[in-house]
Amino acid sequence: MLSKYVIPGSRVEIQEIGRKKLSDQTEQKKTYQTKVVDIISEDRIEVLMPMEKTKLILLPVNAQFDLYFYTSSGLFQCVASVIDRYKSNNQYILLMELTSNLRKFQRREYYRLSCALEMSSRLLEKEEIEAIENNSSLIVPGLPLKRSVIVDISGGGLRFVANYAYEPDSLIYCKYNLVTGGAAREYVLISKVLTVKELDNRPGVYEHRVQYINIDTEDREEIIRFIFEEERKYRKKEKGL
Repeated sequence: MLSKYVIPGSRVEIQEIGRKKLSDQTEQKKTYQTKVVDIISEDRIEVLMPMEKTKLILLPVNAQFDLYFYTSSGLFQCVASVIDRYKSNNQYILLMELTSNLRKFQRREYYRLSCALEMSSRLLEKEEIEAIENNSSLIVPGLPLKRSVIVDISGGGLRFVANYAYEPDSLIYCKYNLVTGGAAREYVLISKVLTVKELDNRPGVYEHRVQYINIDTEDREEIIRFIFEEERKYRKKEKGL
């Protein structure tokens, strides 16, 4: 089943199985982004040793991790152990053995694709917020919009930068275009601002992280489709195709 979905070049997230307790008592798992180098067999794979900045992360031999494979058929998960570490063709490799069955995982919408897409937005009007609270929909037309740039996107939300700042927890109207299946489509989505911070290296520019509110299943699936189409294009470029 592994080779049916996972191919060399597939992106993979390696996540600690154990959890860390932070000072504020929240829990967080350490994750590393890397990619598959080769499929040795249906239960053994080679992946690039993950890096943080310029430092190799030496994951311990015999340690177990959750693996999440991003494929053209969606997200797949399994548990795997590190059984060896070595250098091959000037690459530092982890040899990993699957210790559980590969299964389809329904976290696709949380995978964030780095991008640079224009977006327009504004704060919701009072009557629009009241409509959402009453489980209905109302969009006031013709109101002025502010420009921004989306820097990553997922089926669950997005991150954008702008030369203005919204307040955390505010609800905003977002409008942008995506190309899926060779056709462009405009998306108008209501989002909640989760975090806002000024960029250290760009004073006056603010990064916003937002979550979609009441998004249609069809819209979410199309955004996910866009992400995987872009991933396939990226892998083709890496291979020089």
